[in-house]
Amino acid sequence: MTDKSEVKAEAEDNLVSLRDAYVKLEERVLDPTKLDASSLDRLPTPTGWRILILPYRGKGKTEGGIFLPDAVVDRESVATVCGYVLKKGPLAYLDKEKFPTGPWCKEKDWVIFGRYAGARFKIDGGEVRVLNDDEVIAVIQDPEDILHI
Repeated sequence: MTDKSEVKAEAEDNLVSLRDAYVKLEERVLDPTKLDASSLDRLPTPTGWRILILPYRGKGKTEGGIFLPDAVVDRESVATVCGYVLKKGPLAYLDKEKFPTGPWCKEKDWVIFGRYAGARFKIDGGEVRVLNDDEVIAVIQDPEDILHI
């Protein structure tokens, strides 16, 4: 008979956690391609017209090669206005009066949102935000193109 804790530990070992989606500090810190379906299944599913966003965390090293302290990187990630769309709720962008041209974004898009938009909460490996569908300001190609204030 297998112990429940052994089964849980084995299942956790087999799953790529949100923490694993972040790569070396010198490189882009978030690599969404490292998130597999089982990791996404473990994340909360937004309800209604909400969208689950993984905020972008900038590089931990300057162009000149200076490593930034963890506190600075954490402060930047809280203040970020860019994020990666992980999941959309079942009613997101279905209001034809509000979104006559269709959805403003889709899953796997990089988006810009208001600095204080949405609800933030921490999960294993980082922070995620849940935004309303109308809080997305723009879709972007690369979060490195956006300078933070």
